[in-house]
Amino acid sequence: MRVTGGRWRGRVLRVPPGRQVRPTTDRVRQALFNILGASVEGARVLDLFAGTGSLAIEALSRGAREALLVEADPRVARVLAQNLRDLGLAPGGSAVVWRQDALAAVAKLAGGSRTFDLVVADPPYRQGLAPRVVAAVGQRGLVTAGGWMVVEHDPRESLPDRAGGLVKVDARRYGDTALSFYRPVVEGKGETP
Repeated sequence: MRVTGGRWRGRVLRVPPGRQVRPTTDRVRQALFNILGASVEGARVLDLFAGTGSLAIEALSRGAREALLVEADPRVARVLAQNLRDLGLAPGGSAVVWRQDALAAVAKLAGGSRTFDLVVADPPYRQGLAPRVVAAVGQRGLVTAGGWMVVEHDPRESLPDRAGGLVKVDARRYGDTALSFYRPVVEGKGETP
């Protein structure tokens, strides 16, 4: 698995052994970031169910300002931290790793004043987590006005058209992977920016 664009383009990322992690393919990552385009530049990124960190690392490579990566599994979090170190990103600088459950992290973040320009989530397939994470992020207002939430999920899994302050604006399918794109609703207009 390689970084597909930006300053670390072509750099190889480590993947933990076994089947517990299903990294986002290079093709899907490249398509995702091509869709997001220049909105990634200078963004504050929240990566839920971070796994190897490939989504946040791709965003940082393409000019994102900072990233908070949330991964519950300690073995996977170690590989994630090593990927950051390999790129010269000591955890705690522009990339911070929280080793905890993604939904608990969303609840914790809701208590503060932190918001994100880009929230990416790649929960395990067929466990009902994708709709739950969309609802949690949407209800807690973690996406800035003009920001994005993108969820990678099983294409057979149905995600809501609206969740709290988020509305689905696009959905794409790439083989066995689907991406659902959400934007915040503009207050009083019921529309997205």
